[in-house]
Amino acid sequence: MKLVVGVDAGGTCSRAVVATIDGQIVGRGLAGPGNPLSHGPHQAAAQVGAAVRQALGGHSPTQVAAATLGIAGPAGTGPFAAALRIGGPVSVVGDAVTAFAAGSPAATGAVLIAGTGAIAAAVHDHEVVRTSDGLGWLLGDEGSGRWLGLQAIRFAVRNWAGPFAARVAAHAGVGSADDLVYWAQALPFTEIDGLAPLVCAAAHDGDPDARTIVDAAVACLLRTLDDLGQDGPVVLAGGLLAGDTPVQQGVLTVVEAGGRQARVGVDPAAGAAWLAARPLSALPPDRLHQLLVGAAPFATTPLSARLRTSGPAARPDDAIRRAAARAANRPR
Repeated sequence: MKLVVGVDAGGTCSRAVVATIDGQIVGRGLAGPGNPLSHGPHQAAAQVGAAVRQALGGHSPTQVAAATLGIAGPAGTGPFAAALRIGGPVSVVGDAVTAFAAGSPAATGAVLIAGTGAIAAAVHDHEVVRTSDGLGWLLGDEGSGRWLGLQAIRFAVRNWAGPFAARVAAHAGVGSADDLVYWAQALPFTEIDGLAPLVCAAAHDGDPDARTIVDAAVACLLRTLDDLGQDGPVVLAGGLLAGDTPVQQGVLTVVEAGGRQARVGVDPAAGAAWLAARPLSALPPDRLHQLLVGAAPFATTPLSARLRTSGPAARPDDAIRRAAARAANRPR
């Protein structure tokens, strides 16, 4: 039985999928951070190897005919190939490539990723040809989870008497605007990032201040996507866009109003396995993708069915409506 390996190696954890070349997933593995830029190439490779061994279970590494690893940032193949010791070649690609493959079997299109950071990438023949943003929290990553957290702090400090500021203060464990300033200056990134779910939840509850922040995030992400100028399907990935969040809803409203096919990429490790299996399998690529990833276009579900059915968060606000109208009328 010929097997393939797909890996999504991030700054938080490494996820591995082992599958047959006919599209059956036979194992999954999870280990520590696999980003060589932040944890060093040998430590990252060791964690990726641990995830793959867990996914292999009782199968021998010599049964693996190919492996594709999606890794953020520059990475060489050598340390990872040494850690895996499989029977076939190891390919290292950017995590944007595997995120796109997790949502679409197309060779060309765009992927918009918003998690802790934010970046858009144009993919051509399963390679990234250009990017937009992805500049880090200090210079960019606009519309990302960390960006949401920082905006929440800025808004709370300037509007201390409001209920949204009270939510932020409770999260930070402070009792005054000055205390929040000192808290933020220490750059507690884990806690700042943790404000993103708070903002999304408040926006779902109809809080107008949180809604303003979410709308600004949507506008930033759409601008990042538009800067690519890439036709084809759009894959949404990362925690803010792959999950059911008001940020996802706002982005989808405009992307679909512009007549583009929107998909979601929730399993980049499976997308990596598809990339590894594609040249080895007798199945058509679309069928293999359906078996391994099972991603369906969001366009097959009416937008109204995905949005909440009550409260202010149920309806795109005026700013999103205007953006949707512009997208619908934009020459293509």
